[in-house]
Amino acid sequence: MTAVLTGQVAVVTGSASGIGLASVEALLAAGAQVVLVDRDAKALAAQCERLGSAAQPLVLDLLDPAACASLVPRALALAGGRIDIFHANAGTYVGGDLVDADTAAIDRMLNLNINVVMKNVHDVLPHMIERGRGDIIVTSSLAAHYPTPWEPVYAASKWAIDCFVQVTRRQVFKHGIRVGAISPGPVATGLLADWPAQKLADARAAGSLIEPAEVAEVILFMLTRPRHMTIRDVVMLPTNFDL
Repeated sequence: MTAVLTGQVAVVTGSASGIGLASVEALLAAGAQVVLVDRDAKALAAQCERLGSAAQPLVLDLLDPAACASLVPRALALAGGRIDIFHANAGTYVGGDLVDADTAAIDRMLNLNINVVMKNVHDVLPHMIERGRGDIIVTSSLAAHYPTPWEPVYAASKWAIDCFVQVTRRQVFKHGIRVGAISPGPVATGLLADWPAQKLADARAAGSLIEPAEVAEVILFMLTRPRHMTIRDVVMLPTNFDL
């Protein structure tokens, strides 16, 4: 891969595993310096040691309001005072019948999937507006576009954040900032741990899962379009999804 992002600084939340980690790896391969944000200090340290000096760890619990508010200034301090790319990826999952859901888990998921994303984007925008340039990518989901019957709470969070992405994009494009959402179908990450075992086994057998690296390839495509072009929303799903 050519180093098309050389000199750029990216910040990725939820980056110790899954889509976030795959995004980090793709960004590093394209020449960017990356600040990895995650609450799992041990996993973050291990990944940054493996990835090399261009990967900087930032241990944060985004559900803690004070810690969440410190993300942008701390990332700027680690990255030499600039953020070119912000990938709001951190999220969690609640699936199954609504009547069976734990209400504390619902609160936590809505806070992380919606409130934290909005606050992170809010906090990084002044820096990008001042510089007249920036890219914001938000990890959404196919569930934002399709009323998935087994995940009413999760789907609702992604519908909300997809609306937020599209409205924010229209507010900030005049400042040279592009905002887009990546909306994958089922991805082989730890978030699928809540799936029924048989459903997960059937999906794997049918080839109905996407790999995190495949999502990262599309994120890199979005980021490397000419500046006059915004890829505002990519929906990607396994070809066999509907089996």
